[in-house]
Amino acid sequence: MTGRPSALTPRYSALAWFVGGAAFIPGSALAHASDRGHVLLLPTGHYLVGGALAVTASFVVLLFVRQDALDRVSALRLGIGTLGEGLRLSASLASFAVLATLVAAGFFGSRDPLSNPLPLTVWTLVWVGLTLVQGVAGNLWHWIDPWYGPCRIVSALLGRPRSDPPPLRLPQWLGMWPAVALLVAFAWFELIYPAPDDPERLAWAAGIYWLFGFAMMLAFGHDAWSERGEFLSVFFGMVARFGMVERKPAESGRSTFSLCLPGAKLAATPALPFGGTLFLLIALASVSFDGLSKTFFWFGLNGLNPLEYPGRTALVGVNSLGLAAACLLMAVVFLSCVLAGERLAGSRQSFFTAAGTLVWSIVPIALAYHFSHYLIALLVNGQYALVALSDPFSLGWNLFGTAHMPVSAGIAAGSSAARVIWNAQAAAIVAGHAIAVLAAHSLASRLHGTVRAASLSQLPLTLLMIAYTVFGLWLLSTPTAA
Repeated sequence: MTGRPSALTPRYSALAWFVGGAAFIPGSALAHASDRGHVLLLPTGHYLVGGALAVTASFVVLLFVRQDALDRVSALRLGIGTLGEGLRLSASLASFAVLATLVAAGFFGSRDPLSNPLPLTVWTLVWVGLTLVQGVAGNLWHWIDPWYGPCRIVSALLGRPRSDPPPLRLPQWLGMWPAVALLVAFAWFELIYPAPDDPERLAWAAGIYWLFGFAMMLAFGHDAWSERGEFLSVFFGMVARFGMVERKPAESGRSTFSLCLPGAKLAATPALPFGGTLFLLIALASVSFDGLSKTFFWFGLNGLNPLEYPGRTALVGVNSLGLAAACLLMAVVFLSCVLAGERLAGSRQSFFTAAGTLVWSIVPIALAYHFSHYLIALLVNGQYALVALSDPFSLGWNLFGTAHMPVSAGIAAGSSAARVIWNAQAAAIVAGHAIAVLAAHSLASRLHGTVRAASLSQLPLTLLMIAYTVFGLWLLSTPTAA
């Protein structure tokens, strides 16, 4: 383990907050990733205090900003063109073909997770890279969803017009709970299961999950299951709400696209059902627990020597309980803050409506944490992925000319790289929370109608965001053992 550079002075710390916080557009990644390679040794306190002050300042500034000015800024759009639905069909079929090839590579390719393209694509290019694209550019997943094209083809072969209702109706009382259950199962597999990178086991998991989703979509309809049951589509759709490209359906099956400011789409987003609220909170809690579970603090808490890492198998039980506790704690604290804020504001809104509206402010925080936690994985494992994709079955192919590309793990090593990476990670966390305060203020104003009521309702959530900023910076700075 290497230490983060001690040459970061308070002057550089302050500069990082104000420059990084202003310029950063959060990206995300929820992934099984490489271990963090740097630990900040000095000056941790300056970063913690600076981050807390930055988030606090963003809340204070918003007290003096008129809501109609925020609404005008959020409504800014710049049209960039249209696309036909035929492109979606072609892109989906291509995505399915790529998935099938990757699953075959999982079964028949290299046993080395850093040479087989399946784990590298799933954990790095999709969970890290694609989520980052979703958070910046918008809903690319809408076009490359690997279920849409096959569902269209099978429906056509069965003589089912697109306008016909599906054979079964997904019960309304289920809400988004199927997606919640699948997200929890995925988080356990990614963070707790002893061998999520094993190509063959991952191939079985990916293949079975695709078949399960395909069966559900044929039974209940592609759109219904994608919106309420298929956790990838739900997660990517939520992340895309922060993106700068907005898509709206137009006539004749076309979609119109326009550019907007990051997070602008959150202002008009309808309230989530309670299951959707928990879905977002679990997404954030799981990545936070991933960071916590690797710290010396967590090992010490469980009576383990962090310098003698026992491996994932020995920690299945304790980490399963830890993940469950992290998700439960996140839900209880967030919902308690919403309830306290509504009481302070004297609101007559439904509690579930308030929670389902204000939870959208979690999106920039989740994006920032994903970006910060998995940045090094993207930089290093992304190179391995480019190599493996050129020779998916380890047969000596060079499909894309990258099979013999040298992988530079040193891109994340050394004092210069550590300084850049640390400041990027820290700036992401602070900026994510500051933007979350802005989003929460706008959403609260929509709920309550007056600046005073909105500000009162946001006090508990702002305190939570300040505390979570400090927690996130501590996670980046504390020593890790795995």
